Amino acid sequence: MSLEGKRALVTGASGALGAAIAQRLAREGATVLLHASSRPEAIEALAEAIRSAGGQAECHAFDLRDDEGVRIGIERILVAGPVQILVNNAGVHDDAVLPGMRPEQWHKVIDVSLNGFFRVTQPLLLPMMRTRWGRILNISSVSAITGNKGQVNYAAAKGAINSATKALSLEVASRGITVNAIAPGIIASPMADASFDAAMVKQMVPVQRAGTPDEVAALVGFLAGTEAGYITGQVISINGGMI
Repeated sequence: MSLEGKRALVTGASGALGAAIAQRLAREGATVLLHASSRPEAIEALAEAIRSAGGQAECHAFDLRDDEGVRIGIERILVAGPVQILVNNAGVHDDAVLPGMRPEQWHKVIDVSLNGFFRVTQPLLLPMMRTRWGRILNISSVSAITGNKGQVNYAAAKGAINSATKALSLEVASRGITVNAIAPGIIASPMADASFDAAMVKQMVPVQRAGTPDEVAALVGFLAGTEAGYITGQVISINGGMI
């Protein structure tokens, strides 16, 4: 499988999962467009690592909560041609039980994960559709499927992403574009490591370990390729058997 000649945008590439996804797509031959909202230095370092390994990468920093900022950022991206692979990976946690959740906690999580999906995906669609080939991959969460205490905002945002995935897949299927969501469980990262110790992970996950960013990236790599052209509108879990 080769993604030579494809341009792939990965939002939230400054985090562990986004970085692994970007590196996987670069190894498959795609020109990877790395996005960050708040840590541009992280994607600059990632781009250098990808180039050092023989890949192609560009950096694009803009705030997914800013309509005008995203518009300008996407316009700059499209100058060089359409994006045919889009990985909507960016998202934030701001956990609290709902009775104690502040309005800004609700709005921030919804704005980045759900509204950010719209702000990025909508302007990329027509250029992608004109090529009659595309892959849209939305990173969801096990929390959207099972729920999770303290994450009503996050579960709501990712649950909406799952529904949007199914609806959008119907709109673009005839244009050679697939749209799928990937719902990871506990994936090793600084954030997850701070929340789940080894004993808790063994109790929660039937395979008795956290997943790795590279395992999720491998699934992204397959779904982004030509062999996955008959898979669309799906929410695919990768969670070690949690559900």
